[in-house]
Amino acid sequence: MPKFVDTSPSGECIFCKIAAGTLPAARVFEDDLTVAFMDLGQVNPGHVLVATKRHADSLFEITPEEGAAVMQTVQRIAASIRRTFNPPGLTLLQANGKEGEQTVFHFHLHVLPRHADDGVGLLWPRKEPGIAALNAYAEQLARNLSEQATPIL
Repeated sequence: MPKFVDTSPSGECIFCKIAAGTLPAARVFEDDLTVAFMDLGQVNPGHVLVATKRHADSLFEITPEEGAAVMQTVQRIAASIRRTFNPPGLTLLQANGKEGEQTVFHFHLHVLPRHADDGVGLLWPRKEPGIAALNAYAEQLARNLSEQATPIL
């Protein structure tokens, strides 16, 4: 396994320390690019975080390989959660930036088993701009697609 180096600007990233093994965590799984561990703030039993081992503040800073590896790890963890806790639902949550309600600025994804009336809410004000506006948004996005990810935050 490659030697881990905390590349966060301050060198004090909590998830980097977990990935490096210098901060204890209830680890579930790890491979060369990812680490999965129990969230200290368990919403429901089996709530796991899957993070990149390399420090990246957000989705906009990970490589395509890291993104694929995270999703592969998430699928493994989700299957294990299903076998272990048998939840009737599952939510994946990934936040970017302060306005996106990200609280730990190291790319990670929550794998959250869900149950009826568990207190988790994913509500937002629904806006319906109409098909003309949606088509305009789609055209703008399509024009700005590129083969190579470019950090935008």
